Amino acid sequence: MQEEKGTISIHTENIFPVIKKFLYSDNEIFLRELVSNAVDASQKIKRLASLGQYSGEVGDLTIDVKLDETAKTITISDHGIGMTAEEIKKYINQIAFSGATEFMEKFKEANDANEIIGRFGLGFYSAFMVADQVEINSLSYQEGAEPAHWTCDGSTTYEINEGTRTTRGTDVILHINEESAEFLNKSRIQEILNKYAKFLPVPIRFGTKTESEPDGEDADGKPKYKTVEKDNIINITNPAWTKAPSELTDQDYLDFYHELYPHSMDEPLFWIHLNVDYPFNLTGILYFPKIKNELEIQRNKIKLYSRQVFITDEVKDIVPEFLMLLQGVIDSPDIPLNVSRSFLQADSNVKKINNYITKKVADKLQEIFKADRKGFEEKWNDIGLFIKYGMLTDEKFAEKANDFCLLKDVDAAYYTMKEFYEKVKDIQVDKDGNIVYLYTNDQSQQDSFISGAKAKGYDVLVLDGPLDVHFAGYLEQKGGEKVQLKRVDSDVIEKLIPKDEQLTLNLSEEESKKASEIFDKAISRNDMKVEVDALSESDLPVSVTLDEFMRRMKDMAKTGGGMGFYGNLPDNYKVTVNGNHPLVKRIIESSDEDGEKLAKQAFDLALLSRGLLTGPELTAFVKRSVDLI
Repeated sequence: MQEEKGTISIHTENIFPVIKKFLYSDNEIFLRELVSNAVDASQKIKRLASLGQYSGEVGDLTIDVKLDETAKTITISDHGIGMTAEEIKKYINQIAFSGATEFMEKFKEANDANEIIGRFGLGFYSAFMVADQVEINSLSYQEGAEPAHWTCDGSTTYEINEGTRTTRGTDVILHINEESAEFLNKSRIQEILNKYAKFLPVPIRFGTKTESEPDGEDADGKPKYKTVEKDNIINITNPAWTKAPSELTDQDYLDFYHELYPHSMDEPLFWIHLNVDYPFNLTGILYFPKIKNELEIQRNKIKLYSRQVFITDEVKDIVPEFLMLLQGVIDSPDIPLNVSRSFLQADSNVKKINNYITKKVADKLQEIFKADRKGFEEKWNDIGLFIKYGMLTDEKFAEKANDFCLLKDVDAAYYTMKEFYEKVKDIQVDKDGNIVYLYTNDQSQQDSFISGAKAKGYDVLVLDGPLDVHFAGYLEQKGGEKVQLKRVDSDVIEKLIPKDEQLTLNLSEEESKKASEIFDKAISRNDMKVEVDALSESDLPVSVTLDEFMRRMKDMAKTGGGMGFYGNLPDNYKVTVNGNHPLVKRIIESSDEDGEKLAKQAFDLALLSRGLLTGPELTAFVKRSVDLI
């Protein structure tokens, strides 16, 4: 071959500084790009052989990544289709920019680096982010082809001459520059290959590794082991998501889960195998992890691949926000990416994929619910937060989830939204026809209020999750006609679900006024408003409640519900004195001092039942109780 020198057809000497500047933070992707190119070349020779266009032996297609710390080189070698000198000039020298002049004009005007790298191809030239010289040694599969050698020092000039390769395929040799010395570290290369190449479809070898294996038994019959050197194969070439669901057992899915998340101690609850080829290509497996009852959006748990090449774990545009709680893999060649494959670009396919995944997840949950309701109920504590999050943030998901979202009551019985509505609509209805759902967010602290509600034959829901203050509003909108939600401790039970019949107050107007004055004096707090009311003799003598509306607004402010104004308001409690309780009559008839002591004790009992009596006040209450005994 006659030696040739030439100029790379980009008509500018600024291309390499542009590459280095705008992709510097992602400079590790050079290895992904070059290994991916080697995989493409390897798959092409297999395809040509299958089509009868290559009659030679395909042979071992394992790709080698070699590090020479002394020579400061990284070499990527494949046994793919190779290139002739003419092909090198065509594919390497003529960078696939859509017009070099246009590129530079846009480069001058663009403020956003992502815009630039999103418009123009990069591929092989990512090598110059880390290398000050790059060589290609290649021999084409074509009969009679001569080996070719290409070299470039990062300027726009190159040299091409006769190569030394004697077998089909390509070597790409990178002479690492001083600024990129980190890539001459074996563990760093291993880390990058583990990240990007773990599931590539062609074996990737990075040197050897030392392992121990059984070697018979010693004289005492104990097992012996020997140390052996084995090829360090980075990847699993046929991962679970590339197979048909019929080929996989539950154990296969679990094994793959632990391949993805080797440090996870928990097993996933269940999984969804995605497989669609129209109107876009998409495969993947999504796992439902056990979710703690706290709002922790664990991002970077779903990994995005394109033809088994890892792209990113930032998938918020492809996956709805509520599905970010899931784990697993999505693989699609139809997802539009910029040149570094680090940023998604706006595209109709992204929205279609987003909608498809939402529908698939909803369908799977509905299928599990219908097939095994008891098992679904047992998983509810782990998946309830996820489902409610989806219902609050995704209308299409909510439409389906209304059928399998469960409501749990204080007796640990589960109901669908429709079932619970049917259960309480004739019992928990107030005088204005409103269906009142009572709920607790703390069963132990609100036990006295729950007992009072159950004594009336009412059912009390448990809404104690981080999203439930918002979910209460959702139930009022979607739970059924004229539904209202009230926390069981937001008022006395007779006022939570007021009926037409009214109890008669056994106190005279003067006695009622006196009771109010005694309690005002005994309590002596600006945040407590005293009311004397007609309740059942079996009800508590004193109840301390916080208005449902104000409390809910304040709770929403705490969880970022846009109610900041309410969050800054002080708590204002209502103290309901049961005018029909014998203790209240006794307080009125006692001396001023004794009456005030009894009123203070009854009030503190009410605070204690709400968990509002703490510190010195609790100590003083205990002392007074002992003195009374």
